Amino acid sequence: MMEILISIQHPAHVHFFKHAIRELRERDHETHVYALDRSVTRELLAANDIEHTVLASRGPDDSVPLTQLVYEYRLLRAAQRHDPDVMAAVGGVSVSHVASVLKTRSVVFTDTDHATLSNRLAFPFADLICTPTCYRGNIGPKQYTYPGYHELAYLHPDRFSPSPAPLEAIGIDPEETLVVLRLIRWDAMHNVGGEGFKDLEGVVERLERTGARVLVSSEKPLPSTLEDHRAVVPSNRMHDLLAYADLFIGESGTMSAESAVLGTPAVYAHENETGLTEELAEYGLLFPCHGPTRRADALKTAVSILEGGTERDWESRRDRMLADRRDTTEIVVERLLDVGRR
Repeated sequence: MMEILISIQHPAHVHFFKHAIRELRERDHETHVYALDRSVTRELLAANDIEHTVLASRGPDDSVPLTQLVYEYRLLRAAQRHDPDVMAAVGGVSVSHVASVLKTRSVVFTDTDHATLSNRLAFPFADLICTPTCYRGNIGPKQYTYPGYHELAYLHPDRFSPSPAPLEAIGIDPEETLVVLRLIRWDAMHNVGGEGFKDLEGVVERLERTGARVLVSSEKPLPSTLEDHRAVVPSNRMHDLLAYADLFIGESGTMSAESAVLGTPAVYAHENETGLTEELAEYGLLFPCHGPTRRADALKTAVSILEGGTERDWESRRDRMLADRRDTTEIVVERLLDVGRR
């Protein structure tokens, strides 16, 4: 039996680790989960019945560096009590620092090659850095590459089967043409300085002219004219919505990739290119739009897909991608147990 500590500092990390946590606990490994209460993180942990402890919280107006310092200090105190065999996180700034102080092992999972600040803060202190093969960058002897994506830790068909129930609960017919538009905040370490869609009313109106229904998922306030377009699906059922959507368009790399691996064409508008989005583009599941005209290009691409300007063999494209990839949860469990035994 091992002592394993997992740190979760973003809602997406709940999805990434949830099946691994369950499997590790079923194998009788003491698996301690600590979290930063940010956005819907606590809601997702509760929805997935993951026993956890919140160490700090961060609201939209809180200082990121100060919150990070508080979280790391409290994580250090918690880890001292458990004396874990291995610590793990996505991104891994906190666990790599704390594990280094305690002389224990740390495993960091990342797929964000443009997260230069957090990578510089985490990589020198981590013992193992796990990246998908699409990751652009040679980290050195600490790097372990695998044929998978973070999103396949929870959206691989062995892990997830979509249900129409959450859509029907809010009056959406799963058969109607549906577009999910995602807007992000721009204060994350890998997003600072960027900007998103402007003239949101115009974007929604143009998408609706194709005959589609548009639901908006947003991390920031919406104009009052668009509040009735807000996606009100519970956060733990968002993947059902993405699976039944006919198109995703947005600024979130994570939700773009989630849509793509579910077989929903994803139009990604962001100034940063990543190995993940470029590889999914090679499978024809994701359409990246970068550069100064990215927002206009994204809208044009989305309209073209909705109006039939692109072949719609999404399921066969997804099948080809899945044939090349592994269930990432299996890799998470393998790496944690392997490193913890050393």
